[in-house]
Amino acid sequence: MNPWVVENVEVLDAELPAGPGDDTCFVVVQGAGGSGWYGPVGERIGRYVRDTLAADVKGARVTDHTGLLDRLRAVARTAPSDVASWAVGTIDCAAWDLHGRLTSRSVADLLATAEPRSTVLAYASWLSQNLTSVDNLDVLRDVASGGWRFTKWGLRRDPAESPGQAATSMARAVERCSQAVGSPLAVDAVGTWTPSVSMAFAQSCDPSCLLWLEDPLPQHDLDMYELLAATRVPLAVGERAHCDEDPTGLIQYVRPSALTLDVVGCGGLTRATQILTVARSQDVPIYPHGRSLLPGLHLAAAFPDAVPAVEYRLQWEPGRQRLYDEPLRPQDGHIRLPDSPGLGTTPRSTTCPAQR
Repeated sequence: MNPWVVENVEVLDAELPAGPGDDTCFVVVQGAGGSGWYGPVGERIGRYVRDTLAADVKGARVTDHTGLLDRLRAVARTAPSDVASWAVGTIDCAAWDLHGRLTSRSVADLLATAEPRSTVLAYASWLSQNLTSVDNLDVLRDVASGGWRFTKWGLRRDPAESPGQAATSMARAVERCSQAVGSPLAVDAVGTWTPSVSMAFAQSCDPSCLLWLEDPLPQHDLDMYELLAATRVPLAVGERAHCDEDPTGLIQYVRPSALTLDVVGCGGLTRATQILTVARSQDVPIYPHGRSLLPGLHLAAAFPDAVPAVEYRLQWEPGRQRLYDEPLRPQDGHIRLPDSPGLGTTPRSTTCPAQR
């Protein structure tokens, strides 16, 4: 029997209303009479897939995910960028979807060595809700009562304040909001912090109010993260990992409380499972970033010991789910794995090659 091979890669746009800047592109990998999908992603990522990566994917074996990843990384390595890494991950996830569809198995089942979970616990995030400017604490209480594993919020620095002033006001905001909901909170610096603010915050905040401080630095500055790790503040890192980045040093020396890996942004499910092996060896749990909810869900279902929960972004995810024919809807803080093979969903409206 001839092996299943990739015959074509296309980028299609969802024919549905979307807001300015919303992701609407879907990547489809075709082979052996089937189609595998991943999306939505942004137009720049779709253009990179079409113009830079698609030609090098043809002829790759659908089931050889490591070989396919090696091909993609070799091309992306010529001009590394966030867009390139996301494009690699998009094709990788679409290939996993095709593999699952051709074998009538879920991607979680393909990944797992035992029976995967049918439902996955989620944590809720609302990054536009800034803790330093929350007036109505009932908003936080309402979200926290939804059955989620925990909640995560934005913690933006006021640029008008000095590093010390900003750190103190943010630390007091975390303590106030944590007391209001009756549990520790995770917070995200949302790209507004500097190393001096991060260190001052770490020295000011009561760590009992904090599950983790996520990505306080704009880059994976290992030296600075080691200094932060020496304080009492719990750290979460990894969202910005690229497909060619070796996360071993970040995991071993920082020993974060969580690795908030973006399953697509890091290079796809194949790369995520490689990183998971390193994280598991250091007892660092992975909490997949919410922009890649669907593959993150399959990763969590396949590896429940290493992936305790996935992020559900309250502000953005409901809109993204409207682009799918089988939307994911959390219930009491849990998300059910789709019943369909592959990743388990297709776009609601595209010019689908399989239907021509």
